Amino acid sequence: MNQKMKLLIASALTSLAMLSPAVAENMLRVSYSEDPKTADGQMTTDSYTLPLNIFDRLVESETTAPGESALVPGLAEKWEVSEDGLTYTFHLRQGVKFHDGAVLTADDVVYTFDRMLNPATKALNTDILTFIAGAQDRLDGKADSVSGLKALDDQTVQITLAQPYAAFLALLAAPGASIYNRAFTEAAGDQFGLTPETTNGTGPFILRDYTLNDSQMLEANEDYWRGRAKVDRLLIRVVTDAETLRMLFESDEIDVFDLDYAPTQTPYFYGSDQWKDLIRSGPRVGIYYYNINQAKKPFDDPRVRKAFQMAIDRQTILDKNFYGKGALENGVMPRGLTCYAEAAPIEYNPAKAKELLAEAGYPDGVEIKLQQAANWSPRWSDMNQIIQAQIAEAGFKAQIVTTDEAAFMAARKVGETDNYTQVWSADFNDPDNFFYTFFSESGSKSRAYNNNDPEVFADIERARGMTDQAERCKLYQDLTTRIVDQDAAWVPLFSLDHSYVVQPRVKNFVVPWNGWSDMNYYNVEVE
Repeated sequence: MNQKMKLLIASALTSLAMLSPAVAENMLRVSYSEDPKTADGQMTTDSYTLPLNIFDRLVESETTAPGESALVPGLAEKWEVSEDGLTYTFHLRQGVKFHDGAVLTADDVVYTFDRMLNPATKALNTDILTFIAGAQDRLDGKADSVSGLKALDDQTVQITLAQPYAAFLALLAAPGASIYNRAFTEAAGDQFGLTPETTNGTGPFILRDYTLNDSQMLEANEDYWRGRAKVDRLLIRVVTDAETLRMLFESDEIDVFDLDYAPTQTPYFYGSDQWKDLIRSGPRVGIYYYNINQAKKPFDDPRVRKAFQMAIDRQTILDKNFYGKGALENGVMPRGLTCYAEAAPIEYNPAKAKELLAEAGYPDGVEIKLQQAANWSPRWSDMNQIIQAQIAEAGFKAQIVTTDEAAFMAARKVGETDNYTQVWSADFNDPDNFFYTFFSESGSKSRAYNNNDPEVFADIERARGMTDQAERCKLYQDLTTRIVDQDAAWVPLFSLDHSYVVQPRVKNFVVPWNGWSDMNYYNVEVE
């Protein structure tokens, strides 16, 4: 038998070994584009599949339908919020157990959040807890504990904020707010979350095997407080190459194919008679946008900004670069986000844009700069080139400037970059995630918008402390009109669809509401 034949047989045996347990043991097989490096949600900002399946949070953001979600009780079965919006009292579920058998107590919750804010931890997600009273002192090393965190008894946690923040519950549903067991986590030290032996949660799956740069195997938690998961095992394979991922999927070695990991495969699957009816799609809660820096001429004039909005053919960019799988966005909030409502459409009209430029004092057109960082993905330079050509019809003579990313970020931080295109995805389900990031007084400068509108600044701050959600949503919708229409402060481009292809045996798969590819697989079934 020659070497080539041996390799073919070995490959086939490997495939069968991966496939047979899936069928026999009711195993769901999914993929990840790189090794997650840790299961500790406090120590990652971009790999959330392990935290979402191994741990639970006080509050959960549950996908109710594609593009729709709701905050629901998690480890806290109920809570009260004081009238002034400062004090949150959480009542924990009785008898919830960690994977090692320890029972969840309020002390574990206090410990978890204190651990994140402890400067010795060097946690990466501390911003979700900075609203808690005393959090900043703890982060700065000025205190040994967090004054706003208290265990009133074994089942009751009281969290006091430094100031009212209406999005606080949404933050507590973020993966970084996963709850840990004090005794186990302290014993694991800086190895927590790195191996099955040093990982312990209350979630629907238990980490059983972790092979670096290859795979993670999770097993259903028999004692899960919500009831056992529908699958026995969850296999997460690390597959870095898009073509390899497709081959694995089509040879039935992967059950769920995330097209975000291989966007070039979109036309193939949507055009395939075998697979097109097995595509599950929903809005990816994020927004592509074009920044406008009002501190630099000619964009100090709202007529020029409005002309820039109208000169970009957004649908063509969506069709050409993203296979048309998405929807134009006309506001600040993308579809799928809490409080979302359709905004007034931005008209594509280069002739009218040209008239606005003339009205603003540029009858012969105007020179502008479009900026990008050297190590950004080619999609950004491609989009800039398309936009450069599109806006020329309206009279914008655009020069594309490429700079070192460190220089770009330094300039943006002080509000001095030229105009650029980027994307922002929701990591917690609240409009503050978008409005404060881009158009608050601090965000407007640090993102280089320089949209110095005192009324907008005041309303964004006011919205953060409002307790009437309907009134708050109405304010955000009014803010959208002022920011996008009146101030013409940016160009919202589009949001994308998030599409998955699933094997016929996969049932009850719902596209997650969020802006990531990470999801909880608790409700997914396989036949």
